Amino acid sequence: MVSGIRSRSRRDTMKLALAAGIASVLAPRLALADAKQVEEEIKKLYGDKPQTAGKIKLDVPQIAENGLVVPISVDVESPMSGTDYVKTVHVFGDGNPLPNVVTFRFTPECGKASASTRMRLAQTQNIIAIAEMSDGKLFSAKAEVKVTIGGCGG
Repeated sequence: MVSGIRSRSRRDTMKLALAAGIASVLAPRLALADAKQVEEEIKKLYGDKPQTAGKIKLDVPQIAENGLVVPISVDVESPMSGTDYVKTVHVFGDGNPLPNVVTFRFTPECGKASASTRMRLAQTQNIIAIAEMSDGKLFSAKAEVKVTIGGCGG
């Protein structure tokens, strides 16, 4: 012991390194959402309201070489007038630790229901966008992104 600081033995250091290595490999894989969890999240938001394909242009790369920075763009066809506009767009990933990746909110003053961002993807997965219109109608779009190097520790 030097100045009250205990020196860590080689065995203790190896145990810590092994535990950290196992945790870094297993933890991200243990906590990933799946298609069922995405369905449950959508059901929490909208119940059993029907969703119609169309009106949403979901732009994501087919292949993301690095899951740390995957660009995403969402455009929804809408006049964005006082009574006919896009209220909300939710984006879900069915292979991420949390299924709801991002939420965009719009008003008629936005003029256009369009947004883009970057997201992290842990693994190859489906990206689902749900647009809620001012009249309560729901529209959806889905695209698969193949991830070669995961961005959430995977």
